[in-house]
Amino acid sequence: MGGQQGEGVESTDRIFSTALNRLGYYLYGYRHFSSRIKGGHTNNKIRISVKPIRSISDDLDILVAFDQETIDLNAHELRKNGVVVADAKFNPTMPEGVQGRLFPVPITAIAEELGTSLFKNMVASGASWALLGLPLEVFNKAVEEEFGRKGPAVVEKNVEAVRRGAEFVLELAGGPLSEFQLEPADGKQKLFMIGNDAIGLGAVAAGCRFMPAYPITPASEIMEYLIKVLPKFGGTVIQTEDEIAACTMAIGANYGGVRALTASAGPGLSLMMEAIGLAGMTETPVVIVDTQRGGPSTGLPTKIEQSDVLAMIHGTHGEIPKIVFAPSTIEDCFYDAIEAFNLAEKFQCPVILLTDLQLSLGKQSSELLDYNQIVIERGNLVTEAPALEENQMFKRYAFTADGVSPRVLPGTKNGLHHVTGVEHGEDGRPSESPVNRQKMMDKRMEKMKHIKVRNPILADAKHDSPDLLIINMGSTSGTIDEARSRLEQEGIKTNRVTVRQLHPFPAEELKPHIEKAKQVVVVEYNATAQLAQLIKLNVGHADKIRSVLKYNGNPFLPSEITKECKELTLVWQH
Repeated sequence: MGGQQGEGVESTDRIFSTALNRLGYYLYGYRHFSSRIKGGHTNNKIRISVKPIRSISDDLDILVAFDQETIDLNAHELRKNGVVVADAKFNPTMPEGVQGRLFPVPITAIAEELGTSLFKNMVASGASWALLGLPLEVFNKAVEEEFGRKGPAVVEKNVEAVRRGAEFVLELAGGPLSEFQLEPADGKQKLFMIGNDAIGLGAVAAGCRFMPAYPITPASEIMEYLIKVLPKFGGTVIQTEDEIAACTMAIGANYGGVRALTASAGPGLSLMMEAIGLAGMTETPVVIVDTQRGGPSTGLPTKIEQSDVLAMIHGTHGEIPKIVFAPSTIEDCFYDAIEAFNLAEKFQCPVILLTDLQLSLGKQSSELLDYNQIVIERGNLVTEAPALEENQMFKRYAFTADGVSPRVLPGTKNGLHHVTGVEHGEDGRPSESPVNRQKMMDKRMEKMKHIKVRNPILADAKHDSPDLLIINMGSTSGTIDEARSRLEQEGIKTNRVTVRQLHPFPAEELKPHIEKAKQVVVVEYNATAQLAQLIKLNVGHADKIRSVLKYNGNPFLPSEITKECKELTLVWQH
């Protein structure tokens, strides 16, 4: 469904998807939108299946168009015999060479007959729902939930708009289109959410009770979710004046013992770098979410990219222990948020949860979450400190075998110590001693040897010696798996490994997969092959590694990855 931003495309998609979710279908959504509040082309795509799906499709069955621009931009994606449901108001025409059927529906006219053009979204939804042959009563229930707070009269008008849109298009088409009839879904309850909401829910489950943040696309939904939810658990959200304040407030809250996180995108993370260094030097836990988007500078605020990887690993001046890991599914977003807080406190260091715009904002089906998996680990947190001799302070930064020192919260009896961003001794007092400096650096960096996230890599390795190993991170796993299915049909044996732990890099886990493969392709959204660089640096085998890159702001299609992998395979064979 496409039109001008501000026409209600997003709310219409929400109702349509909610109704499908209630029937038990698996859904995968993608939202194309401009970086402005109103105006400019926008479209929402929803893919529907009776089986789990984690990718957008190469093509379209039904295109709902509120303007000619939508047809001009998207009609080429139609399958043969695909359908365009267009508002008759703008006298729609099909581009030359497009093999699709055009159904002009007086969408605006019907809406205005009902009292206002605002109803046109429901007219269009009713038309597309009817073509799928789905029961209107399910859709009407979703309409009631969306507009119920506005009163029964508004609900009744919207339901009537749905009915009239359905009736008109069915008369044009001669009934539901047989080729678009869906198999019955399993009817089982599923979650349907964006990654940002899953991260927010995971943060609450982890015991997070404070979020300072500055709004930025595509991270703002985490803040918006927690604004509604945290107060119910005694927590709060503060909109700060900038990302510097957001990060330092989160560090301060964690120092005080309150689990806190902040979230931003590339420009905001650039501003946080000095504060992240402070957390590393003072060994204060903090969780930061980076929802990657197109850069540099303001770049492409509403488009996908994975170009912050090296910046998140190496961005701070000086050297600190740091954990960077990347979820790849909605479920990962929930469980990884919990793990991020546990890791931050266990290793007393910054943890960066690295998502990308599609995972952050793409709405997807998810199986129900298992709350029995939730475990809270506070690390080496001392509640009873030993008595101190006169003029002594607690050894907050004591040298230990694993680099993790005992941590006390402010107010703990006998826990008095100094905290500073300059180099310091075991009790926190500033120290410029070369001997102490080297020992303290070694202590902090020792932590890196012991860090391992849950599932540092996820391997789908059904072949002992694959022709092709495809490596990825983030949201591309589902798209790659569709491409692999097509490659397998053409006789190319493939395995996939999704790298979740980016720093410290899981070289030992990844190495055997690379060694068993004849050739390796790394798929990522950036221009400089940042994940491939990490693999070559930490694992080697640069001679067999090639990259498939995309950085125009649009997500990979399964056909694109299939084509690129086939071409690379042919080159290697010759």
